[in-house]
Amino acid sequence: MGSEPTRPPAVTSADVARLAGVSRATVSFVLNNTELSRVSAATRERVRRAADELGYVPHAAARSLRAGRSNLVLMPASVSALGSLVSAWVDDLHGELERRGCTSVLHAGRYPDGTSAARAWAELRPVAVLALEGVDPVAAAILHRAGVRAVVALAGHPTEGVHLVPFDHARIGTLAAGHLLARGRRRIGVVMPRERGLATFAGPRLEGAREAVPSGEGEVVPLDMAYTGDSAAEVARQVGALGLDGVFAYNDEYATLLLHALRAQGTDVPGTVAVMGCDDLVPSALQSPSLTSIRLDGPTPARVAELVSSLIEGAAPPEVGGVEPALVVRGSTGTPRD
Repeated sequence: MGSEPTRPPAVTSADVARLAGVSRATVSFVLNNTELSRVSAATRERVRRAADELGYVPHAAARSLRAGRSNLVLMPASVSALGSLVSAWVDDLHGELERRGCTSVLHAGRYPDGTSAARAWAELRPVAVLALEGVDPVAAAILHRAGVRAVVALAGHPTEGVHLVPFDHARIGTLAAGHLLARGRRRIGVVMPRERGLATFAGPRLEGAREAVPSGEGEVVPLDMAYTGDSAAEVARQVGALGLDGVFAYNDEYATLLLHALRAQGTDVPGTVAVMGCDDLVPSALQSPSLTSIRLDGPTPARVAELVSSLIEGAAPPEVGGVEPALVVRGSTGTPRD
């Protein structure tokens, strides 16, 4: 057996200083963009060339220690399949935070409870935590004690220690089931995605749908479905076997899969079964029939980034508003029945 290859030692600021012919303090001033008049433009350029030549990367923890705080914004990623709309929104948010001097990272750890999660997040010493779901008060307290300056959550209800951006998923379910009920549908299925983490959002949507259907006027039935063609086909068969006449399919992506599966087995949509989704994605209007959906009107990534930045700096946070659902009626839910 051969011996393991010898790894070269990590490049340090001392190496950069030696190559550039300056002190380590000067390297620190230059690479941390400290404005000091005694460091000339020529010296700055020489230090940067040396750092590039050696492949030197400043140590984030050391930089945070000097600054008194990190620039890390942690975004818990307990959800494995956010969907096109939220994924695009999060991607834009990364860019907006970067423009404000923050480094945002998705943290994909899996934890049994909010306290365990908060302790793991706090170990990274972020300056802010931005969650796409609720953060409980115990977890928020742990984060604040660890020096986190801003804890922001997109959630349905306020929590002590958390700056709330209102996003009530129950209202989405209520709006969807209410529309199907108004269309004369009485046995309504609600798709519950099997993908990791989505139950956090799907559960309140199911409860909201149940609240919209008064006892004796209809029934709401949960339908477990994975984001695959085979699973959609199985759910389409269940829809027929259970005698369902309407389905709220969580979002437009699951709704599109189910719509095609129903039509493939010969089910008339919307004649026999009305189908609707959420997010109002561009392809929804192009389906046959076009897909009824729920548009989510909410704060832009720029506004949320401004909110996080203000909280970090201890400034008065701007009003950003919450996420408001709006019904977009198309052909897949048909016309009202008598």
